[in-house]
Amino acid sequence: GSGGFRKRKHDNFPHGQRREEKENVKPPSALMTSFKSFQLELDTRHDKYERLVKLSRDITIESKRTIFLLHRFTSAPNGEEILSESEVKLDAVRRKIKQVAQELIGEDMYQFHRAISPGLQEYVEAVSFQYFIKTRSLISVEEINKQLVFTAEDREETTNMTSNSHDKESPSWSLKVTPVDYLLGVADLTGELMRLCISSVGNGDIDTPFELSQFLRQIYDGFTFIGNTGPYEVSKKLYTLKQSLAKVENACYTLKVRGSEIPKHMLADVFSTKTELIDQEEGLP
Repeated sequence: GSGGFRKRKHDNFPHGQRREEKENVKPPSALMTSFKSFQLELDTRHDKYERLVKLSRDITIESKRTIFLLHRFTSAPNGEEILSESEVKLDAVRRKIKQVAQELIGEDMYQFHRAISPGLQEYVEAVSFQYFIKTRSLISVEEINKQLVFTAEDREETTNMTSNSHDKESPSWSLKVTPVDYLLGVADLTGELMRLCISSVGNGDIDTPFELSQFLRQIYDGFTFIGNTGPYEVSKKLYTLKQSLAKVENACYTLKVRGSEIPKHMLADVFSTKTELIDQEEGLP
């Protein structure tokens, strides 16, 4: 009693009796079997969710790099090389999206939508930015989804080994961008167009800001039709869209009123100074 070790309760029983009790344990019941199957299913789903999060992060990173590359279009001596290089980068992004589509075969996409939504939004932003530089128009969600139909014969190793009859039977799958992801990607596109306006002014391009002003006005009018009836994320980005439009319109005003008296190489400095003043008045960081 004074400082000695206390005996555990089961130490009072002989070892043989404890062995018999272990042998007499009943096999797992049907309820325990069901819960173990639930555990396996949840672990599998959580593992897939984590893989999709990592793929979405890779898609976001590669899409951002494509956007940074496209911003060099206005200052590059040969813009076609920039566009071709951006197409190569977007093909690499689509290969990542193909892995996402493979993970979602037989699954409800909306159960994993939160994991892949950031990457899809960034991809929409990159594709629409490239499409605008090429055509000066907005790509539709149907055009984007056409590029996200994949087949098993995408690899070079299998193209020489497959026959025409096998190509017809080759499995295909797709990943559709939801309307919400499309709208959020287009809303982010307006910020890139505002930066394109700044760089074009710095390069002495006077026509692009006015084209961007009309284009952004059309996008803003389209978003105002949605109003508060759309998802919360869409209405939240409407404020940022409005700020981008205001900055581009301010650039057009500066070019129209003072463009003749300010040298072209100083227009970008004047415009950036005015945008900083607008941000301070709006309380933006």
